Amino acid sequence: MAKILLGGMEIEVDEDGFIQEPERWNKEVAEDLAKIEMAYPMSDDHWKVVNYLRNYYLEFEIAPPIRMLTKQTGFDLKYIYQLFPRGPAVGACKVAGLPKPTGCV
Repeated sequence: MAKILLGGMEIEVDEDGFIQEPERWNKEVAEDLAKIEMAYPMSDDHWKVVNYLRNYYLEFEIAPPIRMLTKQTGFDLKYIYQLFPRGPAVGACKVAGLPKPTGCV
């Protein structure tokens, strides 16, 4: 696997750019990933999605279903795609430092 510079650190990523060392995720890493995902600069709404995804993942070890993401953030799916052009599964989960989802988001 490749290593790329994120948040001033070399972090291992898979072939799709998802970080493989989630414990090294922080705000600076998220912002660098947001640049890659065309979701920069990060607004409060970006952070609301990212923090929800991250907190859900830390509790349940899986990304939340889309319906739960939209309900809990109050954002419709169209708006989430405006925030993260590659969508919740690729863009938002990647910025949140989650592993590549397997059909959940």
